[in-house]
This record gives sequence, C-alpha cells and structure tokens, in this order.
Amino acid sequence: MPGSSALTDGVLVQVESRFAPEHSDPGAGEWFFLYRIRITNEGDRTVKLLARHWVITDANGELEEVAGPGVVGRQPILEPGQSFEYTSGCPLKTPFGSMRGTYELVRQGGESFQARIADFALSQPNQLE
Repeated sequence: MPGSSALTDGVLVQVESRFAPEHSDPGAGEWFFLYRIRITNEGDRTVKLLARHWVITDANGELEEVAGPGVVGRQPILEPGQSFEYTSGCPLKTPFGSMRGTYELVRQGGESFQARIADFALSQPNQLE
C-alpha cells in the first residue's frame, strides 16, 4: 500500500493510501482514492492541529490546492505520546497522482509551526505510471 512518513518538530505524520473502486468510474474519467493518516505527538509538549494545506497533483501535472481549518471537521489536541487517526478521500481525473502538504499546529504556549505531510502516491493498481 503506498504511503509516506515525515517527522517535523516532534510530530510524526504517517499516511497510507489506496484506490477506492467502489467510488470510482474510470469510464467517466473519475478515480477516487482513500488515505488514512496517523498524527503522533512524539514531542514533550501538547499540540493542537489548527489547519491543513494539501497540494494534489494528477497524472497530467495539474495541481489543485485545498486548505481549511482542522481535519474531518476536528481540531484534535494531542498530548505527548498521543495519536489521532482519520480517513479521508480524494477524487482525480487520472488513474494516478500524488498528494503532499502541511498541517498548521500550535504548541501549548502559543508557538505555531508547520508539520510536513510527505509526498504519497495515489495509484490505481496495475496502471503504468
């Protein structure tokens, strides 16, 4: 299963992605991918996730940026050692592409920083890339 992992200032972001044929219609040029993300606070101070910023690239090199508050309608607070996991999805007009991005987090005390979401593939199985 395609995925990625990145550690930024004590926050580990791990991603696994998969093709979702049940939500796709390749004949109509619609492919849908699910991704599961696990955010772990490996630091020694509590953090709160404020916002997300995604850069989505399809097989034609077309970019789409998505930004907004929180993830799946939440702004989780993670104490040291805690994790938050969620699943979301992404439509593409091609059978493969990639995603990357950042989470804006704030530490207890008000210091904000960007945690990196490393590039990960969105790929329909058995497709040439």
